[in-house]
Amino acid sequence: MVHPYAVLGFLAAVLPLVATPGASLALLVRHVTEGGRHQALPVILGTVTGLYIHATIAIGGLSALVMHSSQAFTIVKVIGAAYLIGLGAWTWRSATAPGRAPARLRLQVRWNSVYAEALFANVLNPKAASIYLTLVPQFIDADHSFDGQILALATVHGLLIALWLLVWSVLVRRVSLTLQRPRFKRAAARITAVVFLALGMRTAAA
Repeated sequence: MVHPYAVLGFLAAVLPLVATPGASLALLVRHVTEGGRHQALPVILGTVTGLYIHATIAIGGLSALVMHSSQAFTIVKVIGAAYLIGLGAWTWRSATAPGRAPARLRLQVRWNSVYAEALFANVLNPKAASIYLTLVPQFIDADHSFDGQILALATVHGLLIALWLLVWSVLVRRVSLTLQRPRFKRAAARITAVVFLALGMRTAAA
């Protein structure tokens, strides 16, 4: 069991990281703009699933291996950067030439692909992995179950991110009439594409 003070300290430490705009928020804005507020759910689920994967890796000690091996860290960094850059290019292309599939089919494909996009964007982010190597251990009590404490902090982390993304989905919904205009959708998709490209290049250069 994690001490309540440790939970509060962890929340205070991770809140600035959660509030910093990144791939999850960019995905949320893009898909809520295109498909409505219900598209926030797969983004949130994919992101939170990614956190639990990082927590599981941390429990197994693999994240320590990645962070302490320059070659392993470079491989993860390059894969993550390539994914973000590819996602940015695909987003830009979809904004320029949107598909003409039936609405029901587009919605089904989107829901599945949005979850996968959010999941891989989180899993392939070495900085997300570093949270569970460098930050989480600061709030672990050696006298209690190590595994349980990491999973508990991952749950707190996931709830915080879910709440943050839900707030943003409501804000985006507030201006839904503007967001439904084709010109705004194209602009939002292109801005999202630029964000992905910038994140990918920053990850590759880090």
